Amino acid sequence: MLKKIKKLQESQKPLTIDLIGGIITALLFSAFIYLEHFGITLKLLNTLFGIISLALLLYMSKRAVLIAGFFIGLLWFYWIGYSFEYNGVGYLTPVITLIFAFIYMLFFGILALTNKVYIRAILLFALSFFEPADWNWMQIELVFVDSYIGVLKYQLIVVLIALSLPNYIKNKYKYTPLLLILAALNFNPQIQKDAPLKIKLVSTDITQDVKWKRETLAPTIKMAQREIKDAIKNNYDVVVLPESVFPLFMNQAPKLVQKLLLLSKDITIIAGSLLNEDNQHYNVTYMFTNGNLQVAKKLVLVPFGEYIPLPKFIKKFVNDTFFAGASDFKTATEPTDFIIKGVKFRNAICYEATCQEIYEGDVDFVIAISNNAWFSPSIEPTLQKLLMRFYARKNGVTIYHSANYKGTGIIK
Repeated sequence: MLKKIKKLQESQKPLTIDLIGGIITALLFSAFIYLEHFGITLKLLNTLFGIISLALLLYMSKRAVLIAGFFIGLLWFYWIGYSFEYNGVGYLTPVITLIFAFIYMLFFGILALTNKVYIRAILLFALSFFEPADWNWMQIELVFVDSYIGVLKYQLIVVLIALSLPNYIKNKYKYTPLLLILAALNFNPQIQKDAPLKIKLVSTDITQDVKWKRETLAPTIKMAQREIKDAIKNNYDVVVLPESVFPLFMNQAPKLVQKLLLLSKDITIIAGSLLNEDNQHYNVTYMFTNGNLQVAKKLVLVPFGEYIPLPKFIKKFVNDTFFAGASDFKTATEPTDFIIKGVKFRNAICYEATCQEIYEGDVDFVIAISNNAWFSPSIEPTLQKLLMRFYARKNGVTIYHSANYKGTGIIK
């Protein structure tokens, strides 16, 4: 099959064929996300689609590679511009969508610099380390997260070598690529254990357009307190509420803090809110336990959401013009661990749970909180869940995830 693809590459093809080939490649490369979004997990299908899409990227024409990259960017990240609506610049949504499509056209377009399959394989592997503008949600190995292929770097190398070989080996060795693919299978999956605590994960569905309105604050606080009291009634050890479930600067709300400290004598409360410290803003997780309070500041910020990864001379202009001055959060210097009844949990806030930095060191359990309402309705919560599954699988951890708008659950 690969040799036939190569022959097609060498022939002069009209744009229509390249367009169809590029779109098919993008669809195969993205299929696992959309299947998961609709509740379908078929490991065999995900394995075949992942392998075929990578093979097409290695063998297809240069023009088709660019088309594939454009539509991969579109299929994976069409939703990113949705959040601009809440900063008063919603008209930029289609512009942001197209920008991401072009970014990934250029990203995968590196492969179009050559027709040599083995060089494309090397370049594709190199791309698995590259994060445009610090945005790390394009993980090449992610296509195999729910497949029979492993998600480690060496397994990606094995697959790419196997797909490259048919172009260079003789017929009598034609089964060598298949044997190599077998070496990339996930024969020894890590067994991830559950924390020895009863944990309630609260899922909320508060739309972003009302979340931060003054009139929404009191009902939101009452809802959170009901969830906490229900967890106490049902003998949970821990209750986890989503990111910014309390839409205020918690350290400037002493009455609320005192109420939560009182409730924490019966249960450990994990909840997202904001912190204002020395005139700096932090996106944080608050832990209330046994009448005590611990604050975990976010370590990894969202590029173009919580900080601007651009030179200083343009950063302020972009922040003030397109983000209403909101992308100026500060970070912690290291990850934070919570100790709950002798069990250690690593804290992660939304985007952090999809970053390797959170999984460094001795980590068995992660408590993650998110607010996915910025991107409703879209595949964003699904892609986030797959990325968390990817890191959980790579690092052998169990993630307890509480989210506003989809994604709440235990991830292994």
